[in-house]
Amino acid sequence: MANIKKYTKKDGSTAYMFNAYLGTDPVTGKKKRTTRRGFKTAKEAKIALSKILVDVDDYGLRRNESITYEEVFQEWFEQHCKEIKPTSIDVLKTKFKRILPEFGRLKIKEITRSYCQRVVNAWAEELKSFQDYKIQANQVFKYAVKTNIIKTNPMEQITLPKRKDKINYDQEEEEKVKFYSKEELKEFLSVLEEGSLNHAFFRLLAFTGARKGEIYALHWSDVDFDTKSLHLKKTLARVNNERVLLPTKTASSRRIISLDDETLRILKKWRSHQMQLYLKLSVPFKSDEEQPVFTTYNYIKQEFNYMRLASINERLKSIYRNHEHLPKIKIHGFRHTHASLLFEAGASIKDVQVRLGHSDIQTTMNIYTHVTNEAKEKTAEMFQNYMSF
Repeated sequence: MANIKKYTKKDGSTAYMFNAYLGTDPVTGKKKRTTRRGFKTAKEAKIALSKILVDVDDYGLRRNESITYEEVFQEWFEQHCKEIKPTSIDVLKTKFKRILPEFGRLKIKEITRSYCQRVVNAWAEELKSFQDYKIQANQVFKYAVKTNIIKTNPMEQITLPKRKDKINYDQEEEEKVKFYSKEELKEFLSVLEEGSLNHAFFRLLAFTGARKGEIYALHWSDVDFDTKSLHLKKTLARVNNERVLLPTKTASSRRIISLDDETLRILKKWRSHQMQLYLKLSVPFKSDEEQPVFTTYNYIKQEFNYMRLASINERLKSIYRNHEHLPKIKIHGFRHTHASLLFEAGASIKDVQVRLGHSDIQTTMNIYTHVTNEAKEKTAEMFQNYMSF
């Protein structure tokens, strides 16, 4: 029910007001009323009241609150965090540190398509991954529509800009090298000290295609020397500034893959060296189920622990500093290398998908169907031989 009343203002003039019951807040469970004053005529007050009631009917009660984008984000984020992994939560927090300054303070019902377009255009100028930021920002708008806070999603109506990548000519040559050929990989591994952590770690990267987090998380019980296999079922991640073991990325990432004899020999040699390090520092070597394959010593705490997530990247940079002749690739490039050489060796798309733990075969086809120059030359030779008369 709503009552439109005439009242006298402090200056002696008259105006109209109303007090209306809007319903029960679906979040708090409290009854909601609204009061508006200052209308010159009863007709103006009646029109304003009608608009509010229609608005509530169309959008729900919460539409009439001055709810901001950040308030909707907090509600969505709390719910979404129940459905995703801790590592994904950290990634989201990082992205919204950039998103919230653009949208957070604004009333979500007042954010327009043109404003969203300007923000995304600006991101496209600065960020290679601007589409990821647009997708995450859009999740909040979608939630607002779903919960009847807004009726239409302004982010859905924008045109995604085409990003013009800026060329860094100093890095142009380096960027051409994404993965190693067979000969380049052999040369890289040849400079590593036999039996060292570097030798074993980079051998596994290149000869299994495992992600670095999966290798960080390995325990000796995951290496089966009898069946010549490696069990990949967990990953090391950083959550709240601590290193923790988590299940692998997807169900298909939990896999058992075969190991070649040379990789097994290198792992045995590293295990022997690792045990000597523990003995030298008077640290007990744990059982296979508890002992990580790769550890580093903390001289302050006087204990061995999982490697820091950035440490293998630092080791790779050190290798390149000491061997400047080597072509430079990133850590993930060793996974590309493994896939490329598998294709060159004759493995099928399905074989590579299973070995690398891709849940979607399209990912394997999109990312890893590159072949080395040597493989291309072999293809040409094969065709030439076939066509010879």
